[in-house]
Amino acid sequence: MPDVPSLLESVDRLADRFRAMPQSRLLAAVPGHPSRAAAALALADQLARAAQLLEEGAGAPARQVPDVGVFAVGDQIAVAGHDLAAALAAELADGPNAGVTNAGVTNGGVTNGGTRSAGTRSAGTPNGARPSADVLLAEAVAAVDAVEKLCS
Repeated sequence: MPDVPSLLESVDRLADRFRAMPQSRLLAAVPGHPSRAAAALALADQLARAAQLLEEGAGAPARQVPDVGVFAVGDQIAVAGHDLAAALAAELADGPNAGVTNAGVTNGGVTNGGTRSAGTRSAGTPNGARPSADVLLAEAVAAVDAVEKLCS
């Protein structure tokens, strides 16, 4: 199972790769994206959305990471990844039943019998509950690894 320090290590490594990448590589197309920079921006957006889900719940209006140019994507990955790591660390430090009331409702949605709903995707679960921190952490590590492989 991935942990927050391994997410930070992967995020920092990938961010540094993008910061050092020449413009020609940043602008080169990769499968599924018009450029490596676009893939990096999509990753930063995914990481930021996961952090927003933890902090504000699934009902919050989604915000997008702005496209401020190809040379900024490394920093955008780093900022979004570190924001997610901070949100995950806070959520995981609260314990598996943090935010659960006796009625079985969390800050972000409905649970089953007073325990957190694991969720299936970072976009939230069908019943409006937010995914668990463990699910978001695993998805984030997988997404960072996928972009790292895609853009190598």
